[in-house]
Amino acid sequence: MKIRNLMLAMITTLLLNSIQPLVHAENYSVGTWKTAQTIQPFNYGEGVEVKPFTNPGDMKTALLSEDLDFTGTTWVTAIMAYANGEPIKVVASMTEKCSALVVGQESGIEKVEDLKGKTIAYVPGTMHHLLLLETLDRAGLSPEKDVSLVNIDFFDMGQALASGSIDAFLSGEPYPSMAEIDGYGKVLEYPYYEESYGFLNAAMITTDKEIKENPDKIQALVNMHVESTKDLMENKEKWVEMAAEFGTEENYIEKSTENIDLSWDISEEQISQLEYLAQRMHELGMIETVPEISEMLDLTFLEKVS
Repeated sequence: MKIRNLMLAMITTLLLNSIQPLVHAENYSVGTWKTAQTIQPFNYGEGVEVKPFTNPGDMKTALLSEDLDFTGTTWVTAIMAYANGEPIKVVASMTEKCSALVVGQESGIEKVEDLKGKTIAYVPGTMHHLLLLETLDRAGLSPEKDVSLVNIDFFDMGQALASGSIDAFLSGEPYPSMAEIDGYGKVLEYPYYEESYGFLNAAMITTDKEIKENPDKIQALVNMHVESTKDLMENKEKWVEMAAEFGTEENYIEKSTENIDLSWDISEEQISQLEYLAQRMHELGMIETVPEISEMLDLTFLEKVS
């Protein structure tokens, strides 16, 4: 009888284990980009459906339409959404750094002040756009009077620089690393200023509804995010190999990881930087009102991570 009960218990355990991934697959749907700096969801583990996007706004829209439970997005997109009254909450950081101001290798440009009269490529409304404006301002250059800013997609900036149709660009990785490795560009500056934007880049968001109705789910996802981030930052070879599966050669990724910090925590200093970011977005007309950043954040899940 004891043997029979033991066998029944073992069979029950096996059955429960076999259906567990299906339960996870049904419950966890996460959005991100296929890039080295936003790779963590692909490392969350079994049972999580990862949906790749190319636009942070599209990820936010999918979240609000309940196609996603949890998604990465840029800090700029998150602040715009919250300022517009959309019910999002930031529950963790995702990535820091990742930006660079690149000029032509043979351009003769040695400092930011040398950009006066030059043509610079950027993508409006992005974190890189704001970092470019900050960099120009610190060098005493007016974006309206002293330089010519042209809107070029990130994917096309390298070719434009190599052909000489632009003098510089400010973008995220891996494009700065590609420019240096391929020899047509050099990094003029990494635009990180602790007293303004710091290393801000992207974050993980969910909705008020998910937090209210499914707090255990969000806690599980934040836990996975933290563990995935730690794992990849401690195992660079794994990080590079996984990112190369997205289609970028490993040598580019290897170099770009030197300018990327995968992250999860949100410090008091970063909250001050986010307040500065929101104020600058308001000054540039990207948002009508400056939101209360502390109310946009829900740090209780990070506080509970074991």
